[in-house]
Amino acid sequence: MGPLGILLVVVAIFVLMIISIYNTLVKLKNNRENAFADIDVQLKQRHDLVPQLIGAVKGYMEHEAGTLSAITEARNKALGASSINDKIAAEQQLSSALSGFSIQVEAYPDLKASSNFMQLQEELSDIENKLAAVRRFFNSATKELNIAVQKFPNVLFASMFGFKSEEMFDVGEQARVDLNKAPEVKF
Repeated sequence: MGPLGILLVVVAIFVLMIISIYNTLVKLKNNRENAFADIDVQLKQRHDLVPQLIGAVKGYMEHEAGTLSAITEARNKALGASSINDKIAAEQQLSSALSGFSIQVEAYPDLKASSNFMQLQEELSDIENKLAAVRRFFNSATKELNIAVQKFPNVLFASMFGFKSEEMFDVGEQARVDLNKAPEVKF
């Protein structure tokens, strides 16, 4: 095999390596998008449940209109978000609003005893648990993609092919602050 043959073999190996990198990145990007589709299903259920929950609560919490309108506004933003990153930001805002809502509800013992409200709360809790599970799956898929984009030699070609590190779906800044607070115990 002459110098030209060796050069052709080296070029062929290089081309196969680039094709392999590209195909791996495409697969991981599609896995991430598929994982977000699972989140979208749960978010749709949560978005459908919010108006029912607000309707059940309105009579009890007329003077808490600010809380209810914040939830409605956050839900509308979440419904209008188009990109994955916009949806993540909007859903963090909705989660924060729903968390504030749960705290407000504590002041209404009659509301907490309402069977309709309790059923809606259980459904919301179930959806939140499912959301937590699919978010973990999404974050795992995002982590795999980010590692593949950042590792060598992929990093040399990833941006050329339009791949970049993507955002994780975390609990959001406000929820993180709330999680770091010690729980308040009242007697």
